[in-house]
Amino acid sequence: MPRLRSFLRICPPLIAVALVAACGAREMPSGIHDPYEAANRETHAFNVAMSNALSGAVGGGDGLPEPVLKVAANFAGNLGLPNKILNSLLQGRLEPAVMNTLRLVVNTTFGVGGLFDAAGTSFGLPEHYTDFGETLYVWGVGEGAYIELPVIGPSTERDAVGRVVDIFIDPLGAVLTVHQHNKVRLIRVTGNTAGKLRYAGTVSAVLSESADSYAQARLLYLQNRRFALGATSDEDVFDPYAE
Repeated sequence: MPRLRSFLRICPPLIAVALVAACGAREMPSGIHDPYEAANRETHAFNVAMSNALSGAVGGGDGLPEPVLKVAANFAGNLGLPNKILNSLLQGRLEPAVMNTLRLVVNTTFGVGGLFDAAGTSFGLPEHYTDFGETLYVWGVGEGAYIELPVIGPSTERDAVGRVVDIFIDPLGAVLTVHQHNKVRLIRVTGNTAGKLRYAGTVSAVLSESADSYAQARLLYLQNRRFALGATSDEDVFDPYAE
């Protein structure tokens, strides 16, 4: 069990850093810091073209039906819960960790391995989304510059680092073989993509109505991300992925 021993060695230092850093002041970002705008706009053009293509595929007669996309997204979301539980613990937030643990148990059993959201529909247990980007925020790490990543889309330097770290601290990696864990990653990427496909048309419509779709996407991401982290008190938040 070398992977499990390595994971257990990593956890105590991370938790210790979390407890110390949580005592520090958190950054309250304002405005837009975008020193990579030229490169970001090129990436954005690629992402928009891909989103439009996906939107056409889903909306056309040959596209996957919405229930299939939802089931795929549910399954991927269930596989991602252990990572969310760990991040909540690293942030010192016990309640969301417990709630997501209950969701994992309920959806794995009553939800047929996570294909259906039994926890949310029958037991009233909503998912508490978090990631290592939020963990870094709780620890006092600054937002950094805005960047747009290929395929993934809008992000910040802090959130981009968080995405990478999330791959390496995934608790499933401690109990699965490398081959099994790679399969799980592929399933999660596929399922998360299916989840985005459900809203590809909405996102494309929002961006197409803007005179500058890049500036619109950047504003929406920073506005919603800061609000989700509690880094802003702005009440007027629009989420293009909302139901």
